[in-house]
Amino acid sequence: MIPAFLVGRWIVALPRGDRDRLQRPLPEPESGRVAGFAVDWRGIVVTLVSTLASSPRGQDTVRAPGGTLVFADGVWQVSRPKPFVLVIEGRRAPDGGLLAPGDYLHEVLLAPAWRAAFFDLVDATGLVCCLGLETQHPTYRDVRGRSSRGRLSPGEYFHHDGCSGPQKPRVVEIRCPYQDHERGVATSVAPFHAVVPAMIAALPPEFADSAPLAGCARRLEATAWPDDDELEDIQGIITRSVRCMRAETARAYFRTVDRLADAYFLPWGRGESRLIANAGAGATMQHRRAYQDIHRGGVATGRLVKRWPAEELVDGGDAVVDPRLLALACRDEDERCERGPPERLRAESVTARH
Repeated sequence: MIPAFLVGRWIVALPRGDRDRLQRPLPEPESGRVAGFAVDWRGIVVTLVSTLASSPRGQDTVRAPGGTLVFADGVWQVSRPKPFVLVIEGRRAPDGGLLAPGDYLHEVLLAPAWRAAFFDLVDATGLVCCLGLETQHPTYRDVRGRSSRGRLSPGEYFHHDGCSGPQKPRVVEIRCPYQDHERGVATSVAPFHAVVPAMIAALPPEFADSAPLAGCARRLEATAWPDDDELEDIQGIITRSVRCMRAETARAYFRTVDRLADAYFLPWGRGESRLIANAGAGATMQHRRAYQDIHRGGVATGRLVKRWPAEELVDGGDAVVDPRLLALACRDEDERCERGPPERLRAESVTARH
């Protein structure tokens, strides 16, 4: 399938073998003008489109320039707040406005005809955020953490889902349902290859100078970059050391890691789904529950739900859940997972005690 990625102010969709052929920047178009370049690959057409902001040429100060992506027989309003993040704001109407969002994730992007291509898009991007979704799909499960003011839960450490099992899920989807309370706790997402060096760089001297962690730092400075398995081993050594910190010291440490790794942790919007490349063909992401201030507890906040869509959906879109898969998903983050009737996904709100 076709991966899509960003070159300058352009979203590009090319077969993997053609990436290296793009040797120079493409000509910059006039603002809002769609380029006449497309790739037709096994009947799937993905068009190269402008992502220029509306400001005059040379005055572009918008961090996440708006643009459009042609995908799945439609034109989508998108933005790129970071190189590894694609935000889908909705589907464009013929008059240029946005269509009512509805459940475009299941009705279009994850429909059988487009699902494989959409997962390839997630793999090639890293993180795809879908805004304003109205869905009550039964495959989502509640996830409630067990962290407290004096204890970090495993979900607060950067991790891949499925790390305790024989095979990681390809994509992790985390969703903020429509509910009474806003979600007050961030979710931080960053590329795995950026997270581990950031974890080394953020260590206080009394930790960094220890023999095991000094050895990890030297390994990252070596000419040959570690493969993913070795990076996970290095990350495990760092994590075991960080667990010795006081809870709020550790949370402050991870906020520094977020900054050094250039993590994405914007506040959640109700109806937003974030699809994270967890174990696909491209560079994988790691994520964590990220308190951006001192954790005081007892504050009303919205909840999140999650699933592993590549493993939990079939061509008909029905829920197919292996109990062993669900148990693994819960064990990864030391969470209590609950799957309830669809109507709860919209109505329930919780007061977090974590």
